[in-house]
Amino acid sequence: MKYLLKSHLFFSICLLLFALCLTVTAQAQKAHPYLFYTPQRTERLKERIKTDTLLANRWNALRQRCDTWVGEAKGGNMEQLALAYTMTNDKRYAERAKALLSDLVGRQAWDGMDDRTPRWNAGLGTSHNNWAASVTYDAIYTALSKAERKDIASKIVTLGIEPSIADWVSKDKRIQSLNNMGHNWWAAVVFEAGIASLAVMSDVPEAKKWAGDIMQDSKQWFAFAGSILENKPSNFDPSGGFYESVSYANYGVSEYLLFRLAYTNATGAIKMPYDELLQKTVDWFINVSYPRTERPLLSLNFGDSNDFANGDRPAKLLMALGLGKDQYYWYLKHTAVRRSDQNKFGEDLNVNTPMGLLYQPENKPAPTAPALPASALYSSMGWGMLRSSWKLDATLLGVKCGFTWNHAHADAGSFVLYHKGENLLIDGGDVGYGNPEYSSYFVTSRAHNVLMFNGEAQDSRDQYGAVKNPGHLDNMLDGGYVKYLLADATGPTAKNFLRNYRNFLWIGNVILVIDDVKTYEIGKFDYLLHFADKAVKRGPDLEITKDSAAILFRPLYPETLPLGYPHDFPEKMKYRTEFGLKDRTTNVQIPYYILSPPEKSDRTKFVNAIILLDETNKSVKAFTGSSGASGGAGRSNLPVIEKFEGTNYMGVRITQNGQVTEVYINLLADGRLMHRNANATINGWETDAYISAVTFPEGADRQDPSQLSAFFISNGSYLRRNGKPLFSSLSKVFMYAAKESGNQVNVQLQGQPLIRASLGFGKVNKLTVNNKAVTPQYDTDKMLLIAIEETK
Repeated sequence: MKYLLKSHLFFSICLLLFALCLTVTAQAQKAHPYLFYTPQRTERLKERIKTDTLLANRWNALRQRCDTWVGEAKGGNMEQLALAYTMTNDKRYAERAKALLSDLVGRQAWDGMDDRTPRWNAGLGTSHNNWAASVTYDAIYTALSKAERKDIASKIVTLGIEPSIADWVSKDKRIQSLNNMGHNWWAAVVFEAGIASLAVMSDVPEAKKWAGDIMQDSKQWFAFAGSILENKPSNFDPSGGFYESVSYANYGVSEYLLFRLAYTNATGAIKMPYDELLQKTVDWFINVSYPRTERPLLSLNFGDSNDFANGDRPAKLLMALGLGKDQYYWYLKHTAVRRSDQNKFGEDLNVNTPMGLLYQPENKPAPTAPALPASALYSSMGWGMLRSSWKLDATLLGVKCGFTWNHAHADAGSFVLYHKGENLLIDGGDVGYGNPEYSSYFVTSRAHNVLMFNGEAQDSRDQYGAVKNPGHLDNMLDGGYVKYLLADATGPTAKNFLRNYRNFLWIGNVILVIDDVKTYEIGKFDYLLHFADKAVKRGPDLEITKDSAAILFRPLYPETLPLGYPHDFPEKMKYRTEFGLKDRTTNVQIPYYILSPPEKSDRTKFVNAIILLDETNKSVKAFTGSSGASGGAGRSNLPVIEKFEGTNYMGVRITQNGQVTEVYINLLADGRLMHRNANATINGWETDAYISAVTFPEGADRQDPSQLSAFFISNGSYLRRNGKPLFSSLSKVFMYAAKESGNQVNVQLQGQPLIRASLGFGKVNKLTVNNKAVTPQYDTDKMLLIAIEETK
């Protein structure tokens, strides 16, 4: 009897534990829909459309489309129909969505590439169908019978999940690796398989593990550092940039964030080691953007991208995950300004779509500007941006000098310029990959603002085979009035160039582009200049305009443009027009300029001035300039630019805004000397700097260093006058130092991990070094001490 009682008690406990397990399991498994069209999101949307006219209009338009599809019993968008069902519980929408879904999962296969060996069984087609099927299945789940659920879930597994996992992540069948397609393709295929796995885990128990494994695998995608043997770069710059272009960054990052959002909605919030990198990536989208007044925001169009690509989707998805920043509201405010030619790219999470409606961020005032510096450098991937300010329609100089591979073009050293709301100096653009012109023109150096030698820059095979030695951007300084960036394009162009350096020195309203080039043999240099709309030679300048925006492009060295007939001035710069192809076309030709020195050589310096025009100098007058160096292109109030040169140096004097800046280019510092320092005396200044510049108030005695208001040093260790040091450092550094009101000094300094520099500015009240306030200290010679010690 005692034994029976114990057995009965044991059996009762087992039943209780089993019931508890069922309860825990039921609690752990959320009810559908739990991916994206969740009850929380749909209820919030219902509330918002009561007061938000934009959302209400878009919802009403979506529902009207769904009513049409239901009424005609043909066609339709299953995602929109699924949202209509979750919002209204009207089964007519679910029935129409089910018919479309049944057709999709009734196919023999979703994808396949028979031209590959071994055959690829899952590609972007599988990715897209995994998305559509899983979102719809999850949303209309309650309208499906148990048999229909099992049938559809098993077909999603067979058609979408299994081939994706087998080809891309499995141990026993995998044919892909992060090294060959580990960029946007890997993200799209794998993360959409993760979303599909989450969708079917109610009916396919092992699917939850598949999703969990994919989330763990995502760490490797974010951390992938490239490959030496395949010449493949890392996916991400440590500061958040994505080397494949703005468009593909949007795509790849969004695919992950959609999976992350579904994973969070379905299983709960998680933290991942790359969350900060994701936030930096949205900061990168902001840094490469160009906001305009009442017009669509533009983005740097480097590589296989487009002018209207943006980070709208990643920003909104990060906000939905609780990882957003206030400055994202500023960014989204400007991405929301749209027009028809922007819509066609479909790269934003706009409110015409179900996801855009459900995940439109809550209304919140946007900051007046993002909390980011005006200029930014992504040195690992070779993208740089110098910006006058974050004001709308300001000036943005974009420079690319990094990798060439896949979606990154052969454009080492190229630059673009945005001014007064327009893109005036442009990138060559892009065209569909199936067109021969993609390979013959758009990805080549000829389509970009680069230097050519004997008609060549980078090897035409680089975009397919990759560049072993990529270009680099270094030593970005932004001191406000003076900005600087150094591009080294020697590696990618090493077939023709021994030296290929491009310096960007921005002083007030003048940007000097200083090229230092040397080749293996004597030949012809060509300077390519692609412009957006109109370019007309006026005196010593090329006047480049688009609508009300305008700049002057003025060659200074090795020669200026001829003022009269080119035939009468054979010693001047040659210029000619050639024709490329308009972005996104294969047969629309557009002109670009080619500037060439009068003589062939194997070493030269190009110095070209970009003069930024605004309301103060936009009125046109007759040209009255007396020389190619200082004349203007028929406009008033222009900066006065003068050439001067002497033994072992070239110079440019710029007078503007009550300031006079003299720029010195030290010809002894361009690598021609080994084991001897490049000591030079230029206009009384003693220096070993590669480039130096001194600024005085207009009318000041420029022989008196005490009246100097600012100076710039590029790769220099000292600057002296009459034996009195103004600057000294044991190593050559890059530096800009400026006196400001109230006896304040602002210093930008870099070049070595440990720097102890001395500055002869006397006593100061306030010192800022690299944008940080520093207590002024002085060395034993009573010079201001500037110390930098980088820590890792």
